[in-house]
Amino acid sequence: MKTAEIRRRYIDFFVRNGHTEVPSASLVYNDPTLLFVNAGMVPFKPYFTGAEDAPFKRAVSVQKCVRTLDIEEVGKTTRHGTFFQMNGNFAFGDYFKADAIAFAWQLVTGSVDDGNYGFDPDKVWVTVYLDDDEAESLWRGVGVPAAHIQRRGLKDNYWHMGVPGPGGPCSEIYIDRGPEFGAEGGPVVDEDRFLEIWNLVFQTEELRAVRAKDDFDVAGPLPAKNIDTGMGLERTAYLLQGVANMYEIDEIFPVITRAAELAGTSYGADAQADIRLRVVGDHVRSALMLMTDGVTPGNEARGYVLRRLLRRSIRSMRLLGVHDPVLPELLPLSKSLMEASYPEIGTQWQRVSQTAYGEEDAFRRTLEAGTRIFDLAASDAKQGSSGVLAGDKAFQLHDTYGFPIDLTLEMAGEAGLEVDQRQFRTLMQQQKDRAKADARAKKGGAVSTEAYRTLRSLGETPFLGFTELSVESAVRGIVSGGTLVDVARPGDVVEVVLNQTPFYAEAGGQDADHGVLSGTGLQLDVLDVQRPIQGLVVHKVLVNEGELTAGQQVLAQVDASARFAASQAHTSTHIVNAGLRQMLGEGTHQAGSYNKPGYLRFDFNANQALSPAMRSELESIVNAAIRDDFEVTARELPLDEAKALGAQAMFGEKYGNVVRMVELAGPWSRELCGGTHVRRTAQIGLVNLLGEQSVGSGIRRVEALVSADAFDRFASERALVATLSDTLKTQPDQLADRVEKLLAQLKAAEKTIETYRTRELLAAAATLAAKAVTVADGIRVVAEQVAGISGGDLRTMVLDIRSALGSEAAVVALVGGTDAKPVIAVATNEAARGHGAKAGALVGIGAAQLGGRGGGKDDFAQGGGSNGAAAAEAVRAVRAAVAAL
Repeated sequence: MKTAEIRRRYIDFFVRNGHTEVPSASLVYNDPTLLFVNAGMVPFKPYFTGAEDAPFKRAVSVQKCVRTLDIEEVGKTTRHGTFFQMNGNFAFGDYFKADAIAFAWQLVTGSVDDGNYGFDPDKVWVTVYLDDDEAESLWRGVGVPAAHIQRRGLKDNYWHMGVPGPGGPCSEIYIDRGPEFGAEGGPVVDEDRFLEIWNLVFQTEELRAVRAKDDFDVAGPLPAKNIDTGMGLERTAYLLQGVANMYEIDEIFPVITRAAELAGTSYGADAQADIRLRVVGDHVRSALMLMTDGVTPGNEARGYVLRRLLRRSIRSMRLLGVHDPVLPELLPLSKSLMEASYPEIGTQWQRVSQTAYGEEDAFRRTLEAGTRIFDLAASDAKQGSSGVLAGDKAFQLHDTYGFPIDLTLEMAGEAGLEVDQRQFRTLMQQQKDRAKADARAKKGGAVSTEAYRTLRSLGETPFLGFTELSVESAVRGIVSGGTLVDVARPGDVVEVVLNQTPFYAEAGGQDADHGVLSGTGLQLDVLDVQRPIQGLVVHKVLVNEGELTAGQQVLAQVDASARFAASQAHTSTHIVNAGLRQMLGEGTHQAGSYNKPGYLRFDFNANQALSPAMRSELESIVNAAIRDDFEVTARELPLDEAKALGAQAMFGEKYGNVVRMVELAGPWSRELCGGTHVRRTAQIGLVNLLGEQSVGSGIRRVEALVSADAFDRFASERALVATLSDTLKTQPDQLADRVEKLLAQLKAAEKTIETYRTRELLAAAATLAAKAVTVADGIRVVAEQVAGISGGDLRTMVLDIRSALGSEAAVVALVGGTDAKPVIAVATNEAARGHGAKAGALVGIGAAQLGGRGGGKDDFAQGGGSNGAAAAEAVRAVRAAVAAL
């Protein structure tokens, strides 16, 4: 049975049983506690916690998921994969254990002719939580013998997401694959033979402070008992298709087969090669799905995961002997296998393929440079006694050559070495503090939502700020440290929920409003505004005067000038988006944005930089739209209707059935947007494009100043032009020509200086060559100090002296640089190497005297240290080493 057919049967079965089919959410989901969607229930989490009202009582979906904790195990086991699909049926305060178990039994064991899967009932085993007598009784009632029901504890039969959220006991369904796969005794004995395919979670509790699978705090009961089930589509597929593991199913194995063909091998011929082929099959598909959902390769968070998947697959093919580009062969094949289930792959294909192929080209260059550095470092580590690759070498590979630490760890392991990860982490921390705890806490993703849910249960917070900036309101509740409190006093910073608000909560790339809350004897500064759960607006305030209590009447006043400036920037962002699509085509999509008073930043997909002419064109398009004074309108309409009108949406954003669409001049710009805007584009005044740059593989960023800030920059640039014109005694319109002539003169002068310097070096080389002394076996040696000469000049001098010494055996060793940073270079000719004189070994001897290290080839090597005072000792040590040959 094909994977797509298994998927279709699951959906059809539950639709027949009263469930609403819900399309898969994007892998990039708007949940601050998750990097990617990692379970089928993630899009339904707000319904399970009661943060939002579920629009249906029953739902069924096949959700795209990615898990990367076990990425190193991919290919080594039958169970580990990064991208997978989770069939799920859900009930929100509707049916519970009895129906969930009955549905599962019917679909798993019912006849294939009736639309079911047709597993042999005698091969089905189930597990239940330790004290769940009800679940065991229900399973026995549908026909599972008592001998096939086993009880397990929290680690196995209690489910949660690993972060605060819903949880509860679960019951798992296993299929016995037969004695050839392991021992008798059910899942508690062998989970390779008895393979889990379906987990039925009976949600009853909300969890907080989740520390481990079996270590968490229970915040309290959920508002209603729910059903959350997850059937692994890939696991079910490899059982129904009669193959050995998930990599051999119809959606992955053709990629493995093609990869084997490219490598000139066959799957099954070699165990180590098979692991690498499975890595390729898994990672190519996973990368395809991530890129389709808008992820681009990068060095942070989601982008880093994608980059790692792509690079592991490319390197696995190199280890199989394939050094040519492989993604143009493998990615289109994976597309053909997955597109039937996910048509969006086709619509995003041009962007996805360009991004992937560009990343492969870049990584192939990285591998060539970085592998040479790694090999040298590994060779040094092996010569030492510790068998440890230094952390500073791993950091150099990461920081200078773009080698991810996981790749260094893999290569070190293959070379029989360990890596000093503590030193690496210390250097990384010194370079950049990557802590994001503040941002996470700001979004309310890592704290209990119990107080917010309590306030949300009293109703939504109406947002009146589209039309009103000053509103009479009442304090619905005060939150401090995640807990409801009765009062806040001067100096306190607390969160306040009002019964209505004009304050815009940060969203859609737009900064939150600022302003004040005031009342009789009361003055509060509004510092930030957020929506920690759907429908609830929370104001972070500093109490300046008076005591704030729940129920108190206040006047909520938004800073009008800051709001107007933010609206100018937000509308300008829409204009930039439309301008880029006009220039680059409809395949251009927003990849992120940020706007605040006077400034905007806009990210978009592109594999090439905008030329200066294109940047000028974009600025002209934007300011023309401003001058044309387009009307800016907003309306609410069904999501499907908005999409049919061509409204642009953001990857990963969650939209309801009814959305707000903002239009500029009707169809010229249509975007789904909940932000604030000016009424007409002429109110913006001016946009000044600051520049354009890359912020990741396949992602470009433009930045601009808006309105008065843009004018101020133009004014400062005009003043600069006037100053330069006066200094250079020329007119403003002739300034560029004047600067160009000056640069040409400077370049000519530098060339002349370089000519004289080269002559000096050649003369110095001839002088040093004349100082050559003959040592053992007739080897002529020049070993001298040349203070102040380093880099390319030192290399040139060493090679020139070697040439001057002719074909007789000769060794040249020069120590240059500075006292703080001495350098050494050594060259040997062919005759000297015949006597055993090797530059790489000699430079190591000299560099050791300098307190450093060196390396290179037999004919030329270089190194350095930190003790320039030992230069004479370094010269003597090299001369002595040659004499001892």
